[in-house]
Amino acid sequence: MKKRLLLSSVRRITTYATEHMPLCPPNVSAESDTDPRSDVYFKNLSIDGFIRAGNLRSALTLFDKMPSRDVVTYNLLISGQAQHGHAGEALQLYSNMVSDGIRESPRTFSSVLSICRREAFFGEGMQVQCRVISLGLSSNSYIGSSLIDLYMHMGFTHLALVLFDELADRSLATWNLVLRGLCEVHLTEEALSLFGEMKSGGFEPNGLSFCYLIGGCGKEMLLDEGKQLHCHVIKAGWEKSNMFVDNSLVDLYSACRSLIDARQSFHSIPAEDVISWNSIIWVCSVCGLLSDARELFSRMQFWGRRPSVRSLVGFLNASSKARNIQLGKQVHCYVMKSGFDQNNVHVQSAVIDMYGKCGEIELSFAFLDGLPERSLECYNSFMTALLRCGITGDVIELFGLMVDEGVGFDEVTLSASLKALAISPSGSLLSCRLLHSCIIKSGFESDLAVSSSMIDAYSKFGQIDLSTRVFYNLSSLNCICFTSIISAYARNGRGRESIRMLERMVEMGLKPDEVTFLSALNGCNHSGLVEEGWSLFHSMKHHFGVPPDRRHYSCMVDLLGRAGMVSEAEELLLWAPEEADSVAWSSLLRSCRIHRNETVARRAAGKLMELESEDPAVSHQVSNFFAEIGEFEMSTHTRQVNMARKYMDGQSTLRMIN
Repeated sequence: MKKRLLLSSVRRITTYATEHMPLCPPNVSAESDTDPRSDVYFKNLSIDGFIRAGNLRSALTLFDKMPSRDVVTYNLLISGQAQHGHAGEALQLYSNMVSDGIRESPRTFSSVLSICRREAFFGEGMQVQCRVISLGLSSNSYIGSSLIDLYMHMGFTHLALVLFDELADRSLATWNLVLRGLCEVHLTEEALSLFGEMKSGGFEPNGLSFCYLIGGCGKEMLLDEGKQLHCHVIKAGWEKSNMFVDNSLVDLYSACRSLIDARQSFHSIPAEDVISWNSIIWVCSVCGLLSDARELFSRMQFWGRRPSVRSLVGFLNASSKARNIQLGKQVHCYVMKSGFDQNNVHVQSAVIDMYGKCGEIELSFAFLDGLPERSLECYNSFMTALLRCGITGDVIELFGLMVDEGVGFDEVTLSASLKALAISPSGSLLSCRLLHSCIIKSGFESDLAVSSSMIDAYSKFGQIDLSTRVFYNLSSLNCICFTSIISAYARNGRGRESIRMLERMVEMGLKPDEVTFLSALNGCNHSGLVEEGWSLFHSMKHHFGVPPDRRHYSCMVDLLGRAGMVSEAEELLLWAPEEADSVAWSSLLRSCRIHRNETVARRAAGKLMELESEDPAVSHQVSNFFAEIGEFEMSTHTRQVNMARKYMDGQSTLRMIN
């Protein structure tokens, strides 16, 4: 035991001497007790020993008793304070060091800048940078790397790159710092360009370089670039030899929803760990392969691996997407057994959301009510579930309850409340204005999601001028804001304004999506703009690369049908890439009855009978058409089919909660 302690002490002294040899006085021996440099040197060793042993108090006591100190003394205490979580005290020590006239070493600046980055002391970090420049040390690679790391963390990417270009001596660690910083701020393409310069400069990337770049490609869904990096990994010999690189590849393909590549990468790993298991389960879940995800989940448990929050949330989301309540309940049981339901907000929120999407609003409420602490995220999930189930009155009441209980609210809460007000029978323009006032007072007026919901709410109350005012008060705009105002104009019969707003959106460089085009087409439909509607319908696919779906085809059929162009509308439906639903054929039949086109109407009625729609209004429409043209047998037959489905003409079916 004594021998081990002696060896440990010798090793510690040797390590210390190696790290600080340039700062140690020459010709110092154990006999030179009168030399003050010798006293500082050996007391520094004692301070280092105290800090390594976790005894910071003794180190500080010895520091206070020292008549003279050097840069090593301060370096040791600054690092020790930071290691024990005393960042403020560490920076105060550095300030005292400068006041005492002691010149900093590169290690001093590295430690202090690291503290500023970690604790987000950006103001102090900038002051230290000024000190570095005044001493002419900004080109030092050791200090420069710490400054680059600080700049990247502060979001000053441009300054970090300028400093990186000025470094005379770049190490692989410095290159990796820049690659990591660029990928973290979603500038992976710039990082890949820098990666090419790195290789051209003779630097061979290590596993860490590949992990940063592959992770960045996953975040930004850059599948092709990720595959090219995979080739580099194979050539460099890092595949199957570095667990972190292997896991990052599985994570990349999972994030890009490339299931085949994710499986190949997963099965090529010599020994899968919990990260790779969770990634492959997650991608199977989001791709809707519930049986595969369940099998992998069972195998993972068999091998003693604990699923992550990401896996469980993905599993619950997949269950809700497939409306598979049984699987959702099974995952919920595992969540309860493993204790995730007590301490993880993301899992709690996913359980509430799963039951809500499966239509089990009572179970969703029971879970929320049973939580020891109900977070804002859980309340938001339940509010969204209520909104999805059409229980809008409870959404508004829940908002008031959250405010009364001090839970607070965020942009999700406000957006859901505005949507509920807009569609609730009890909603009113006054309530909308009151909520708008609350949004202004709480500082959410500039939030794009909240503003988009506000534009939509005002337009549903017919207040298009208020919707326009909210839109033009926004300092920045995105696709959702434009879609909301286009929809607002369309809803209020101002189709030309909706088209002009779409054109302005394109001029600003924003790409409209399928919802934006659907809103603009609705505007053309409500305003009878046939030529403009045709132009939009063709441009969305050929100019913007947005393929029209059933909703767009139904809208165009309605537009053409209202204009009496029923033959063109029928031809459009027949040429649709996917079979049209009962909504489109019902719209065509209605137009045929208005414009007295019996030939096309017969074909539309026959198609509706083939589709066997569960909507009783469709069957009623077909029955009335046959009665109008004198085919009473077909009309009676259609009514009998309707009655067989237990729908009675002239009656409504209501589903009551509780």
